[in-house]
Formats: sequence, structure tokens, C-alpha cells
Amino acid sequence: MSIMLRQATIGDLGTICRLRLQRTAWLTTRGSDQWTVAGRGLPIEIFARSVGRSMDAGETWIAEVAGEPAGTITVNRHADPGLWSPWELSDAVVVHYMIVDLRFAGQRIGQRLLAHAGWLARQQERDWVRLDAWTTNTELHDYYRRAGFHFARIAGPIATGPSRALFERRTDSWDFDAVGAVSAARTTHLGTVPANPTANFAAGQPNN
Repeated sequence: MSIMLRQATIGDLGTICRLRLQRTAWLTTRGSDQWTVAGRGLPIEIFARSVGRSMDAGETWIAEVAGEPAGTITVNRHADPGLWSPWELSDAVVVHYMIVDLRFAGQRIGQRLLAHAGWLARQQERDWVRLDAWTTNTELHDYYRRAGFHFARIAGPIATGPSRALFERRTDSWDFDAVGAVSAARTTHLGTVPANPTANFAAGQPNN
């Protein structure tokens, strides 16, 4: 199965919002309050504005399978206050809003998206990929552990949001030669990214 990564455009915003609503409903059926208003998740309107800003900044990516959107990820250098220290952010990229379409569940879309975050970190000469996960969603924590991430801590006391479980993975833990990212590059405000922002991740897997 070939998975293509491309930068998202404003035309993808509706798809990303649909994925968010789809996954929220699925989580609710499993007894999780992740991303719900009751659980202090962002209302969909605020989520859409946040993703729109990330798109404008070139930070949001779409995974496609046979031309169909299969997942999304946003990668930048920012985190909510109180989660990571300034020195932790200074040598990391941060993952946000990773969502896989349920139609493609179990096909390692999330693994490929995380590998792409690792590749972006390497291009920007950053040593870590870091993320925060919903504090009470232990199944999600286990997912990130299986994806090669290590649990750092539960953030606090300054951070009071619902997503405070911190995970990290070293950039050099991925085998990027196997992943097959393109070598030609251009420079943006994020650092160095592919000259062709579509990268084929069918050649290999993260080494975990």
C-alpha cells in the first residue's frame, strides 16, 4: 500500500474537520471524553480556526491512499503553556491534531504520519519529536508507546488542560533511508522541507 504525504491546503479543512468529528464520535462510544466539549475539548469551530492558521503556516499535512485522504497531522515548534519547558521546545518539533480516518484504521497511517514528523525534525536539525496526549486516554498512551515514543510525564501544575500526558521520541531513532523521504529540499519558516511537498512513505516503516 502506497501512502503519499502532501501539505494540506484550505480545501482540506472540511475533510480534517470531518475526521475530527468522526474520531470524537468513535471515542465517545468507547467511553472516552477526548475532544468532547464536556471533556474540555475545543469546539469544532475553534478547532477549524486553529487548523486553518496551521495550514496558512504550512504546518499541516495530509496522508493519502490511492488519492483518498486517510489522515492528517500538524507539526510545528509550539505547545500550550506549561506542557514543555523552553529548553525542551528549543530542540524539538511538536505534533498536533494527528487523526486517521477510521476507514484506514490498522493500516499504519499513524505510523507514517509520525515518521513524517520525525523526518521534518531531522530536516530542521531538531533532536526530538514531542507531543501531548489526552490525559485520561490510556489506550492512546499505549498506541504512542507502540509507535516508539517514551512517556515523559504528566505536565503540571501550570498546565491545566485535558491533554497533559507528554510523550517524546528521538529523531535519530527513525530509519529515514528506509522511509524513503525525498532529498531535494527548500527552506521555509519551518526549516528545510521537501522541494516537492509530496513524499512517498511506501518504502519502509519506522524502526519500532
